[in-house]
Amino acid sequence: MTLASPRGSAKTAAIPWSLTSVAASVLILAMFLILASWLLVPYPIGSAVRGYFYVVDRKIVLPAYTIIDQSDDKNVDYSYNNSLSGSNLELPTKISNCSSVVDDDENARVSVRSSVDKDSLPSESNVELSSSGKDSAESKNSEMLEKPVELPKPPSRATENKADNSSFASTNASDSHSVDSGCDLYNGKWFYDPQGPSYTNNSCPVITQMQNCQGNGRPDKEYENWRWKPSECDLPRFDAKKFLELMRGKTLAFIGDSVARNQMESMLCLLWQVEVPENRGNRRMQRWYFKSTSVMIVRIWSSWLVQETTEIFDFAPEGVTKLHLDAPDDKFMEFIPKIDVIVISSGHWFAKQSVYILNNEIVGGQLWWPDQSRPMKVNNVEAFGISVETVLSSMLTHPNYTGLTIVRTYSPDHYEGGAWNTGGSCTGKEKPLAPGKLVDNGFTNIMHEKQVSGFERAVKKASNKSKLRLMDITRIFGYRHDGHPGPYRSPDPNKITKRGPDGKPPPQDCLHWCMPGPIDTWNELVLETIRREFEGHQYSTS
Repeated sequence: MTLASPRGSAKTAAIPWSLTSVAASVLILAMFLILASWLLVPYPIGSAVRGYFYVVDRKIVLPAYTIIDQSDDKNVDYSYNNSLSGSNLELPTKISNCSSVVDDDENARVSVRSSVDKDSLPSESNVELSSSGKDSAESKNSEMLEKPVELPKPPSRATENKADNSSFASTNASDSHSVDSGCDLYNGKWFYDPQGPSYTNNSCPVITQMQNCQGNGRPDKEYENWRWKPSECDLPRFDAKKFLELMRGKTLAFIGDSVARNQMESMLCLLWQVEVPENRGNRRMQRWYFKSTSVMIVRIWSSWLVQETTEIFDFAPEGVTKLHLDAPDDKFMEFIPKIDVIVISSGHWFAKQSVYILNNEIVGGQLWWPDQSRPMKVNNVEAFGISVETVLSSMLTHPNYTGLTIVRTYSPDHYEGGAWNTGGSCTGKEKPLAPGKLVDNGFTNIMHEKQVSGFERAVKKASNKSKLRLMDITRIFGYRHDGHPGPYRSPDPNKITKRGPDGKPPPQDCLHWCMPGPIDTWNELVLETIRREFEGHQYSTS
């Protein structure tokens, strides 16, 4: 006896085939989307800048070995022995004994330590750089590993309490609407804080080796304990949780040269003590992401902040850097619409060989001028002032930029007895200068003056909704000759750290700042500036 099939059995039999087809289609679509995302993430589209900052192709975490931050500098001899680089600065007032500087940013290695075996790493030496600026500019990226490094909290250090060592006034160059309203942050004194820094060289893995003074054998540590106290209010210790909450969902970018990199690493070290960030850096910029608050810390390299080229221009040959003083650097300008806070700084590269172009005409040069019979219209100091006005004006008139720009003023160096390559030294400086002992540096003063003048001219051109604030650290940090690496810029156990029998000092860095050290104060000032802008002009009275 044959059983009849139930009515509609043909349709029922077709159902599994339809579900299989749908499932297969969904799977294929998902694979296509994953593949497309994988292809797009490493090569972000320029117009999708927000995606460029926040998109993730995979979780990238801190490596447990050295990251090399390479340079696009072609004119600096990093052995501190090239007298043709960074010297003979032209000053309109003919000031003598002006300090030249070495901006050795991308020469520095970043010392990355595992919390498990941080003391057993081999010593590192400086990196010899490529002479090709274009090649090295394209190679600014960090190498990554797969596992995050868990780091200990910095130990508290009880130290003998000491009396205040410095008290002085500094000029305030900001306008009445600046961060200084209510309390002048830049008039005060340095005082000794026995609590010490918020981190140590062993609790932060992103310190560039040349700024790791304790790791390089510096014997004294008092320079880490001096903090800045404004006369009319308190400058609170850096509160990492407060910073991340204020910046929730926002991006902070440090734009400039190696001193900007120095400050960016200080910021990372301060924040690292409460949260280990994800490294999302790529070829174009360094990026560190704090997942708890979706805060991104960015660093964009820009030597002069204005457009530069090495191509032939008029009577300037190929290979020599040409600076278009009236055009901002596109390498960072394209990103500013999606950045919420920018800390911008420059100046030290104007000691390097370069040609100055203004209104499509060569108007001057530094360490380059082939025709001595032809007078220069613009020297390096004046070129710096023009560049500041150009960059800030471009930011204040950009139709799509609404962020807060903090201009950190010219960072003083402390080469005594010569420039970096002519026997200048800061060896043996262990505490801030005492009140009234500051020796004015003519070159630093005039660079600061040109920067402030450029700032003030730019303010008058403002047309967008962005805000511009001056963080005037130049004079107060003139007292901190103790805060530089000096001869402790290398982990080499056989390095020379004292003057020789002939009195000649060892090679040293009196421009960048030890970490931890005085530079952490810059980020306390950044936090207070941001807090006042986001919360209103309230401040803690002393």
